[in-house]
Amino acid sequence: MATKRMLTDDEQRAWRAYIAMQHTLDRHLQQHMQREFGLSGADFEILVTLSEADATRMRVAELGAATQWEKSRLSHHLTRMAARGLIRREPGDGRYPDVVLTDAGLAALEECAPPNAARVRELFIDVIGRDRLETLRGIADDVVAAVEEHRTTDCALRG
Repeated sequence: MATKRMLTDDEQRAWRAYIAMQHTLDRHLQQHMQREFGLSGADFEILVTLSEADATRMRVAELGAATQWEKSRLSHHLTRMAARGLIRREPGDGRYPDVVLTDAGLAALEECAPPNAARVRELFIDVIGRDRLETLRGIADDVVAAVEEHRTTDCALRG
């Protein structure tokens, strides 16, 4: 296990600034998505993930891995999305059904994605700028790699 160390004042301020930025931006984008298109951030995540999958379908386990959602959360959310006609479950190769993006789900995504991308550009991309954007991407890649390494080595959440 990693040595337990407190954050310095500068590290704490940087961490809290990151959390505030992430939380504020995420909430703001989700509020627009909900108000303008009747979609939650979770709906959008599922729709995008399915739209990028082969034949716009995935096994439930693959979708869970891609979203990093717990099985029960995913199951409940898919039930709500299916009731709204955004996705459907179809028999798959294995024990569990495949999740398939419906025409209505694709239409909802095609309607909300451009305004969402414009807001991401306005509130994130343009604010950061080209030079800092590449630095941020590198930082994000490094942090994700560190988390994945932790998951495979000494993480209490394994198994």
